[in-house]
Amino acid sequence: MTSKEIILGLCLLSLVLSMILMVIIRYISRILVWILTILVILGSLGGTGVLWWLYAKQRRSPKEKVLPEQLQIAEDNLRALLIYAISATVFTVILFLIMLVMRKRVALTIALFHVAGKVFIHLPLLVFQPFWTFFALVLFWAYWIMTLLFLGTTGSAVPNEQGFVEFRISGPLQYMWWYHVVGLIWISEFILACQQMTVAGAVVTYYFTRDKRNLPFTPILASVNRLIRYHLGTVAKGSFIITLVKIPRMILMYIHSQLKGKENACARCVLKSCICCLWCLEKCLNYLNQNAYTATAINSTNFCTSAKDAFVILVENALRVAAINTVGDFMLFLGKVLIVCSTGLAGIMLLNYQQDYTVWVLPLIIVCLFAFLVAHCFLSIYEMVVDVLFLCFAIDTKYNDGSPGREFYMDKVLMEFVENSRKAMKEAGKGGVADARELKPMASGASSA
Repeated sequence: MTSKEIILGLCLLSLVLSMILMVIIRYISRILVWILTILVILGSLGGTGVLWWLYAKQRRSPKEKVLPEQLQIAEDNLRALLIYAISATVFTVILFLIMLVMRKRVALTIALFHVAGKVFIHLPLLVFQPFWTFFALVLFWAYWIMTLLFLGTTGSAVPNEQGFVEFRISGPLQYMWWYHVVGLIWISEFILACQQMTVAGAVVTYYFTRDKRNLPFTPILASVNRLIRYHLGTVAKGSFIITLVKIPRMILMYIHSQLKGKENACARCVLKSCICCLWCLEKCLNYLNQNAYTATAINSTNFCTSAKDAFVILVENALRVAAINTVGDFMLFLGKVLIVCSTGLAGIMLLNYQQDYTVWVLPLIIVCLFAFLVAHCFLSIYEMVVDVLFLCFAIDTKYNDGSPGREFYMDKVLMEFVENSRKAMKEAGKGGVADARELKPMASGASSA
């Protein structure tokens, strides 16, 4: 309580830093991506070299100076260093090969990040989208807790042995809390999916408007209107699929926590494997659902058709998708770390200036958690915009070639990428058809955008 003013000020600082970072990424995206790529490769090479150096140094060290009871520990450490060094070498080689294969596709990631910055300039209300989503989630969670309290006091009031009143529920009402828990997960995912659909609709409107001066006055509100009128069923189905995966994972996690220390090694391994597989499936479905909402915004198709079309185009452009997700996500993660570290450093300086405060840990933890939450909300919107732009780019490249009557909708930065790709293919003797082969349509008919 004594440091509440500093906490509020630092939370506001993290909010300002997140907005500033979103602007900076647009202007230095080209330099930033290449710097991060080089740093990752150099870091992997340096870490591998250090591990091999430590292994060689420990292997050459005389064993006569080691005490007999520590000889086995030294051998175990030497063996562990060898395993770590080999693993790091394999990881570095794989990483280097991946970077070598995707080096030409990093240019698309840079271009998409640059265009995403322009999207936020033309659609400033996108910045506030996390606030509305959080507000809707808070309202729903408050309603859910209130309903849970009502459910907890249903049934017959019976005095127990301690003199307190206990509500004993019988009949179908005793199973109602299962329904209530499913509703919590489903509607929470539904609200998050509405945000994804709203962002996708606004970005699609921006991309497929040739003259940006003719954009609707509020593309975000127009996207919300289309969502409510046409696509609520699509969002409900997508969020329900996530719920079907999340509930079994939560049940397995509950079973694992209840049996902790009681199950054998085999059962523990099976439980953890199932939980891990369901978590991976949930993440994949989340990513596929987000792209399905984009396909719905572009083609106005139902959820299943949109999911199939989005999955096909993601598979056919697997290398580009991998480049965007690896390089782009890593850059955004470093941005989150940068905001948290900057806010934490400012907090240390301010608390150090106030000599009356003796306990710094709790204020700093609160500030750093809030800073990460704010940075994640803002940069996840940025990541979402980049994914939507990629699918729009794929559709645009398929149906248009830049000739009169079939002009591109894309930004000049993306046009430069397409032209450079065509020139590279012509020099390689392939006639510049690589992009047409790699970028497929999401629907058999023309885009309704």
